[in-house]
Order: sequence, then C-alpha cells, then structure tokens
Amino acid sequence: MATGIQTGRTTGNRPCPPAPSLVGALGRALGGGLVMAVALGAGTAIGPVLADALGLTGFLARLVPAALVSAVAVPLVVLALRRRGNSLRDIGFGGPGASLRALLVGAGVTAGAAALVLGAGTAAGLLSWSRPDLPRLAGFLVTNGVVALLLEALPEETTLRGHTWTALRGRFGGMVSALGTTAVFLVVPGLSTVVEAGVAPLVGGDTGPVGLAPGGQNPVDYLILLTVFGLTLVTARTAVRHAPLCTSIGAHLAFLTVNRVVFEGDERDAGWSVHLSSPDVELLVPVYLLVAMAGFAVWRRVASRSPGRNSL
Repeated sequence: MATGIQTGRTTGNRPCPPAPSLVGALGRALGGGLVMAVALGAGTAIGPVLADALGLTGFLARLVPAALVSAVAVPLVVLALRRRGNSLRDIGFGGPGASLRALLVGAGVTAGAAALVLGAGTAAGLLSWSRPDLPRLAGFLVTNGVVALLLEALPEETTLRGHTWTALRGRFGGMVSALGTTAVFLVVPGLSTVVEAGVAPLVGGDTGPVGLAPGGQNPVDYLILLTVFGLTLVTARTAVRHAPLCTSIGAHLAFLTVNRVVFEGDERDAGWSVHLSSPDVELLVPVYLLVAMAGFAVWRRVASRSPGRNSL
C-alpha cells in the first residue's frame, strides 16, 4: 500500500540526531503507546466518578474524562522529551499559524474524501439522509469537537504519531516506522481496557469489559478498520512540511466527526442522521479512508516540488 512516506530521517522540521540504538528506539516507541493506554484507561475510569461527584451532566460530564486523558498523556510526553533535551516541535508540532494550516489540511482532505465516497453511496441509494436540524448540528459539532480533541485526537496523535513515530523514524525507514506506529496503535485500546479495569475499582467506578475492541464490536472488523485508520493518520502526518502532527490531528477529528454524524447521529442527538440500506454500507468507511490516504500522498508529492521542501 503506497503511503507517500519517504525515507529521510527527520522529526518535525529538524534533522534528526544520529540514529539511536535499536533497543532505545523500540523502548521509546512502545513507551508512547503505554502512555496513551494508561491515560485513556485512567481517564475513562476516574472521569465519570469525578463528574458524578461534582454533579455534572451532559457535555460537562463528558468533558471531564476527556480532559483527564489529555492532562495525563501530553505532560508525560513533554517530560520524556525534556529528559532528552527535546520539545513538542521535535515530534511535529509548530507555531500557531502553521499548526492551524496543517490542521485544516488534515480535516479538509479527510472530510473531502468522506464527502466524495459517501456522496457516491447516496447517489447509489445506499444511504438516505434526514433533514438536518442546523442549530442542533452546530451545537453537536462544537461539543463533539472539544471532547474528541481532548479524549482522542490530541493525546493519541501526541503519543503515537508524535512520540512513537518519531522514535521509530530516527532509527528506521518510513515504511517500517509507519507499520510499527500502527502496530502500537492497535494495542492501545485493548491495553487501556486492562488499565481501566484495574483503576475503576480503586475509585468506586464501574469496570468495563476487557478486550481488543470496544463493547459490542467485532474485534477482527475493528482491528482492520483501526489498521487502515492508523496508516491514514501516518500518511497525514507526513503530508506537510510545517507542524505535520497537526495534520493528523485534523484528520483524526474529521474522521470522528463524520462517523458520529453519519453512523451514530440518532443516538448522539447530532441533529442529522443517515439510514443505511444495509449494515454492509459501513464498508464505505475504510473506502473513504483509502481515498483520504491517496489525497495526503498526492498533497505531499505536490508540496515536495516546492522550493526549500524538506523530507518529513
């Protein structure tokens, strides 16, 4: 599968130092996944208990565990970077302007791919859409965006496509780094359920099921989708020159938003929903991810022809 990932070794926009040892690179890569699993498991275990204790409901109750996940994951990555004399820029963050542009590229390419594929599915009669309730939809986009950013997009990209990718990229070529980062990504959800099961009883919370996939989902289907999604995010992370990690954050947010409106609009009260002609229509999700992956690869190829372009 072509990902548009080149083999030059850099982190963010800066050349890497000499390649680290194999053990060191693998240890840091796995460490990124471990940080994310601990943050996700602890945040989802402690967050609801804390929200109940504070008497919070609705959006604020969902915000608490999301904020806890980012509050654990991001500072731990920053601490690990500082111990090596590095900063968030070394794993792909950038200044405000560059970060915003990269975020919009990631969100725009992903949303455009989804619109293209889902639009074709609609024309073929596979999807039928309800009349949108614009005020409710706008409110959902804002609240879902904040929660998704703090619970998933920011901490996962910082730990995985940021810390893990950079650790592997300093030692290996682009393809090995992409596959290795995605492999770590696949382990995180299952490991987080183990952490949650261990933490929840300590704080008086409810223990969720332990497994490779969220409750009710087929583990094989879930891992296949997660693999395609992970490779798409890596391709997004390598698509732009400045603040490249923000491109994958934007792609991550767009993916979560599109799927929650299209496939979970009714249950999430999103103000817009879709009726699927059959459950198999959900296969359009990996299809639009593949289209997005191709879009990021093309974006990188075009941008690489610009003067002063560096490999990422």
